[in-house]
Amino acid sequence: MASSGEEPRSGSPGRAGTGTGTEPDAAADAAQLDTAEDFEVLEEEEEEEEEEEDEDDLSELPPLEDVGRPAAPAREDAQPPEQRAGDAPGDPQEWLDVLGNGLLKKKTLVPGQGVDSRPQKGQDVTIRLKAMLEDGTVVEEDPALTFTLGDCDVLQALDLCVQLLEMGETALVVSEAKYCYGAQGRSPGIPPNASLTLEVELLAARDAPDLELLSGKEKIQLANRKRERGNFFYQQADYVLAINSYDIALRIVGSSSKVDFSPDEEAELLDVKVKCLNNLAASQLKLDHFKAALKSCNLVLEHQPGNIKALFRKGKVLAQQGEYREAIPILKAALKLEPSNKTIHAELSKLVKKHADQRNVETEMYRKMLGNPSAASTPRKCKDKLPWSIPWKWLFGATAIALGGVALSVVIAARN
Repeated sequence: MASSGEEPRSGSPGRAGTGTGTEPDAAADAAQLDTAEDFEVLEEEEEEEEEEEDEDDLSELPPLEDVGRPAAPAREDAQPPEQRAGDAPGDPQEWLDVLGNGLLKKKTLVPGQGVDSRPQKGQDVTIRLKAMLEDGTVVEEDPALTFTLGDCDVLQALDLCVQLLEMGETALVVSEAKYCYGAQGRSPGIPPNASLTLEVELLAARDAPDLELLSGKEKIQLANRKRERGNFFYQQADYVLAINSYDIALRIVGSSSKVDFSPDEEAELLDVKVKCLNNLAASQLKLDHFKAALKSCNLVLEHQPGNIKALFRKGKVLAQQGEYREAIPILKAALKLEPSNKTIHAELSKLVKKHADQRNVETEMYRKMLGNPSAASTPRKCKDKLPWSIPWKWLFGATAIALGGVALSVVIAARN
């Protein structure tokens, strides 16, 4: 699997999106993620990013182990329950509708060691896997595939059904594309919207390693595998599972340790943490989780105040919330760090225009609320009201007072 999180050609099968058919261009979306390399921040609607190359070999999914178990018996015909009406209740051949929607079914071929031997979430399990298309074409075989149960490291069909397997049990799983590779499929060999039949044998289950006892290198490798899995989900537009994988990687990086790390290992762990937080913010922004995305960006900037991706995404989050006044200085700071970045230029120009429009609207709204007369009507009103004009009521009152005064003077004069 490449550092951008593309689907591996071999090894652990990846999980596609939910098959909604609304996925964005994978190459452009990959440019939004922090991988093993640095790259410019580009918006998928504006530019396409060239595919990144691996700098290291940390992108493999959980390693494969060869435990030397014998091959399982030949696969039986996988037919839905309605076509096998002769199966008696409790028969090992009986189908189990795992989710109750008919899209994921499991049938036991070889019984295991009992319900108590089933693996638990969080354990590292090893299975023998054989994946086939509906016509029987084998598209994946692995004698010893190891992954952490419940961490979405593999196909969702596997993650759900292996929890129901007993130790030593061999089962047949028939899954719709929704729980396999979805609308994208996987090149080569697995077309879009392809249902798969999975023959699975549970070989081993053991507790996951104690994070406190991992060496610096082991912790970095494990966190990077989870981060790369998140990158894969992001490309598949499955942002919820991408967030889940980034959260797991962050928990690994942030876990306490009883082992001393070298300064280089500490620096590399911090680098993994920053990349996960940046990618987490990108996923949260896709889901309009603005408050969470803003928190993720701020955590990056606490460690790296000049991180361009975090500044850019923080500006976008604030802009999405209509906080243009706060967003513009942040994008200006990002542009100052990378003046040639066309995407930041375009985003900043767009925000400046939106801010100006917002101010004009607010000015007009306040003017109407305060009832200020328009500029056009003011001169006319001033012209209509001449400074020497006196209301007739005032004139009548003044005349009455004057006449009263004259009458009073005449009466006084007569008395004298």
